[in-house]
Amino acid sequence: MTESTFFLNTVASGGAHSAETLGRFELRRILGKGAQSTVWLAFDPRMEREVAIKVMRPSDGSDDKSVSQWLQEARSVSRVTHPNIVPVYEADIQGRQPYLVFEYIAGSTLGHMIRQRGALPPPEAVALMMDVLDAVVMAHAAGVVHRDIKPSNILMDAAGRARVMDFGIAARIKDSNSTGPATPSGGTVGYMSPEAANGEAPSATMDIFSAGVVLAEMLMGRPLIEERDPYRAIYRVVHDQLMLPANLSSDVDDRLRAITMRALARDPKQRFSSAQTFLSALEEWAKPQGSTAVSAATRASESSGTLEFLLRRMRHKSDFPALSDSVVRIQSLATSDTESVNSVTNEILKDVALTNKLLRLVNSAHYARGGNISTVSRAVNLVGFNGIRNMALSLVLLEHMQDKTHAGQLKEEYLRSLMAGSIGGELCPVMRESEEAFIGAMFQNLGRLLVQFYFPEEAAQVRSLVQSKREPVTEVSASISVLGLSFEELGVGIAKSWGLPQNIQRCMRKPTGAPPTAAPSDSGERIRWIAMASNEIADLLLHCDPKEVDARVALVTQKYAKSMGVAPGDVHAATVKARQKLIDLATAMEIRVAPGSAAARLLKLPDAHDAHPPAETDASFSSFELHATNIGAPVAGPVAPPKSSQVADILSAGIQDITNAMVDDFKLTDVLRMILEAMYRAMEFDRIIFCMRDAKTETITGRFGLGNAVEQYVKGFKIPLKAATPDLFGVVCIKGVDTMISDAAEERIAQRLPDWYRKGINAPTFLLLPLQIKGSPFGLIYADKVTRGALELDEKELALLRTLRNQAVMAFKQST
Repeated sequence: MTESTFFLNTVASGGAHSAETLGRFELRRILGKGAQSTVWLAFDPRMEREVAIKVMRPSDGSDDKSVSQWLQEARSVSRVTHPNIVPVYEADIQGRQPYLVFEYIAGSTLGHMIRQRGALPPPEAVALMMDVLDAVVMAHAAGVVHRDIKPSNILMDAAGRARVMDFGIAARIKDSNSTGPATPSGGTVGYMSPEAANGEAPSATMDIFSAGVVLAEMLMGRPLIEERDPYRAIYRVVHDQLMLPANLSSDVDDRLRAITMRALARDPKQRFSSAQTFLSALEEWAKPQGSTAVSAATRASESSGTLEFLLRRMRHKSDFPALSDSVVRIQSLATSDTESVNSVTNEILKDVALTNKLLRLVNSAHYARGGNISTVSRAVNLVGFNGIRNMALSLVLLEHMQDKTHAGQLKEEYLRSLMAGSIGGELCPVMRESEEAFIGAMFQNLGRLLVQFYFPEEAAQVRSLVQSKREPVTEVSASISVLGLSFEELGVGIAKSWGLPQNIQRCMRKPTGAPPTAAPSDSGERIRWIAMASNEIADLLLHCDPKEVDARVALVTQKYAKSMGVAPGDVHAATVKARQKLIDLATAMEIRVAPGSAAARLLKLPDAHDAHPPAETDASFSSFELHATNIGAPVAGPVAPPKSSQVADILSAGIQDITNAMVDDFKLTDVLRMILEAMYRAMEFDRIIFCMRDAKTETITGRFGLGNAVEQYVKGFKIPLKAATPDLFGVVCIKGVDTMISDAAEERIAQRLPDWYRKGINAPTFLLLPLQIKGSPFGLIYADKVTRGALELDEKELALLRTLRNQAVMAFKQST
């Protein structure tokens, strides 16, 4: 092994290869090396997440006492938390060599960005430095000076936000009353301040100087000090006043030059008095100065500056950093390929209020899948990662918007957004598109919602301009006039800073021009039109006279139906269904509104004659969705023998066996066979087959099964997922709806059965349990009986079957 990893353990991993470990952490690959440390990408099996581990090399002459002091200091400093600080999860020692465990952020450093792009536009450079200073202000308030601010210690996350790392090796700012000796302050040559180079005790002004050097480097596109000889570099810092070159871009105006030069002052007393003062100066520079623009480039630059200015104002609100942090963590969990059900569950369980409301929500009519859901783990299994994300994002937004002064207006805006999301979800029959349409439609007016909460005075000005009887203007024009940019631009900018996926950011931008006369082939573009129509309908439901709603909704339907690819009747049905479900959502979220308000009208059930269920489309099998069986008149034909009273016991025992097997190392095929066997024995199926997706052909194919002559039927299962008109099996797999067919000879069922099924198994009664991960189908459990109508399930048996199916999903997640 290398010198830097001689203390690591080597353990067997599956018998096929070996892996290095550090304590409980599995080291996967080196992310970077420096003179004083090595950074590893590692996996934490306890928390089931990827982490970054920095292994420090002890300095010459270090003893147990000095290493122990470092550890104590690192643990103390790591308690400083801020959205722009990369958190230190743990600090420990192994073999007298200390190491730090950080959050792993999949992104590049600021240093890499500068090497790739060169000089950054001043608004971007200033925005990134404000992110850095936000973190430094928080650290200094906690009595911690970083000592080593440099581009390689600043990470750029997926949202383009700058996040400072290595606060874990920072030091406490020396108390002015302390009589102890000064300690060398350390740092990196080329970025350390004159007083740090002279070995003075750590102070806040050192970080201000280093931040000024980094800002200068962003504006220049190269290091401010390029001396190869470190001693000469140190001499320059101590004896010369560093200067910005005269040939910088003309966009670097005199104000920004002056701010940067003040941070670089050789005399600490001439610098900004605090990181907050430095930050305030940059904020003032970023604040839009002009009222008009002369070019597209200038407009884009001013828009970017305005966005950063508004984001900065919001970040200084007491709860916005916490809101943003919650959204980022929820989103990263939902989109990560490495997160498991357990890690997502742990994240949600940290917030008791969120947990309770999420469980109420998942059991509401909007999301209910049958049976009561009492654990977050099961909720994630049943609803999926993206479904949980949508719920959690909705709840987090609501939790942070409890301003009593503007509660009525906020609830109205929130319910309108939730209504739009519900309509959008109902208009998309495919689960993945439904989830995207829900959050996209809900967030299409995120800017308006957040302005109402964080800038109520400006929101009132926008409404006044729009509602003016003299010279009314559009909301877009009004928001630009008041804020400097539109609600939409602000909302998309915030979504980007939160790291929401590109498809959601795209959906938040309303399409322009006339609606197309046919549904776009690009599903993302079609969902944008659905989101836009859903928001217009939600506005009508909220603000129109109830007597005029139907007629106004009909006009919107006529305008958008073709571009959405749905029939006009489906739009009406989706609106009625979504409105009914909104009431259930509001109850689950404990949203109370004033009687007689617009929000109260939105939560009023439609008239009974409007509350009919949506007409069933050709591709819909909702009437066959799996529910507990209501025992009624016997079905004509051969009668099945009575079920064993031990069905639930066999299913429960199987669940326990599988749970025990999955605690230890297991083979996926063994667990899947156990699941099939438990179902087969308990329900006395004639055949049961497990199918999996073939990634190359995008088909669900049979793999193995149990039952009479099952081998000859397994290979016949071929369910295309990309068919223009999917058959019954394809629809079930794509929609992820558990389905029971009691009589396959029924005309509308028979005509949708594929040839391979009718010419092969052709069972009269069968059960389909689709398997999905993050809304994507990857498998199917098929089970049948040769006697028509022979399958009956009570509530307990149905819940147990679904638990077994979910254990199969969990086994896949844990094995990959």
